[in-house]
Amino acid sequence: MKETNALQRNIGLPQAIALYIGAVLGSGVLIVPGLAAEMAGPASLLAWGFMTLLILPMALSMGLLSAKFPNAGGVSHFVTLAFGPRAGALVGWFFLMSVPIGGPVAALTGAGYMTAAMGWGDGARIAIAAAMLAIGLLTNWIGMQVAGKVQIAVVIAIVAVLVFSFAAALPRMEVQHFTPFAPHGWMSVGRAAAILFWCFIGWEAVSHLSEEFKDPQRAAVTGVTVAAIIVGILYFLSALATVGTQSYLKGGSSTSLVWIISQPLGAWGGFIAGVTGLFICTATIIAYTGAASRVAFALARQEYAPKWMGKLSKRYHTPTGAIGFLLVCFVSVLFLYGSGLLSITTLIQFPNATFILTYMGGCAAGIRLLKDSRLGVTISWISFLATAAVFPFTGWAIGYPLLITILFILIVYFKNKQRSSGQEVQIIGINEVKRKA
Repeated sequence: MKETNALQRNIGLPQAIALYIGAVLGSGVLIVPGLAAEMAGPASLLAWGFMTLLILPMALSMGLLSAKFPNAGGVSHFVTLAFGPRAGALVGWFFLMSVPIGGPVAALTGAGYMTAAMGWGDGARIAIAAAMLAIGLLTNWIGMQVAGKVQIAVVIAIVAVLVFSFAAALPRMEVQHFTPFAPHGWMSVGRAAAILFWCFIGWEAVSHLSEEFKDPQRAAVTGVTVAAIIVGILYFLSALATVGTQSYLKGGSSTSLVWIISQPLGAWGGFIAGVTGLFICTATIIAYTGAASRVAFALARQEYAPKWMGKLSKRYHTPTGAIGFLLVCFVSVLFLYGSGLLSITTLIQFPNATFILTYMGGCAAGIRLLKDSRLGVTISWISFLATAAVFPFTGWAIGYPLLITILFILIVYFKNKQRSSGQEVQIIGINEVKRKA
């Protein structure tokens, strides 16, 4: 079979919804409800309500752009259309270099839930994390149709466990647990909202898969809307159960959901919570691995990344070069963690600034590209301002995108130098032919 330079359109609406949910509903649902409740008490529910309303414009801004401009470059492509190829390629590199660290962090987080529940050591945690990353790479190598089906199964399992945890919490929810409503003052609601923001980032990831949507308009806009509603409800119900049972005080803020599940199920509760952590983080890995491999493919196609990153599988028409790059990165990061050179606390801070800059770039592009839609411009502005407000709080992690920018400038410099050298050789050849003639 002859290799082509095109991705196959095989992502339907159900797969798109599952990919969106998997990208957004990360490990935060197991941790953040308890942390927010510890910070603001029952008033944290106001922060959850506000963020649940905010996620719809955040999701739709990416959905509308994906529907109008479906491309493997995703946010990078949108920024290219709005601000030029170099700006778009730089944003693409921001996203691409976030996943090699963010993927292993998600895997180690999910594996950490299971090892904590079973009492296993750090070696088992690394082994489980490696298996989760391998699943993400393998499903994306076989193709997005398979990855989408796997994602549907994983998301159904996640939703079932979260709905069960809320149902299990209902008999233990008491009115007195909601008083005092704001024990730490009303300003604590704002601080809680800032933490919750991280739970709702991820809509930009699936934009990189839009070139493979069977029906971009339906999969992007309808898919992202349905996913946003489901994610918002699940997050709010988890927060309500956490506050209503006071599990953040009884089971610890970082393991509040484990406590809720453990009450009716006993020892099995910890195991189920551990498996849930694995499923949630595996869903995130599948979505982000697919997104990163596609943006690497798009960058190579635009000659802003090495040509081998654009290599496609002859059998599956998936970007094997980019997947191989991610494999090397994942192994390296797990080695650094396993050797004790970098902790998960340090690793988790690296991608923060680059993820936010990627999202800001996409929202800024939406403001310019969706001018024919007042709704599109409005929601893009809302998303841009909300994201920009969080960016200064990334701290020293701002240094990571600065390093990527320097490397990108070097890539562009050598690219231009190589091109000018080629032109000089061509001119010399033409002159030589003329001289002989």
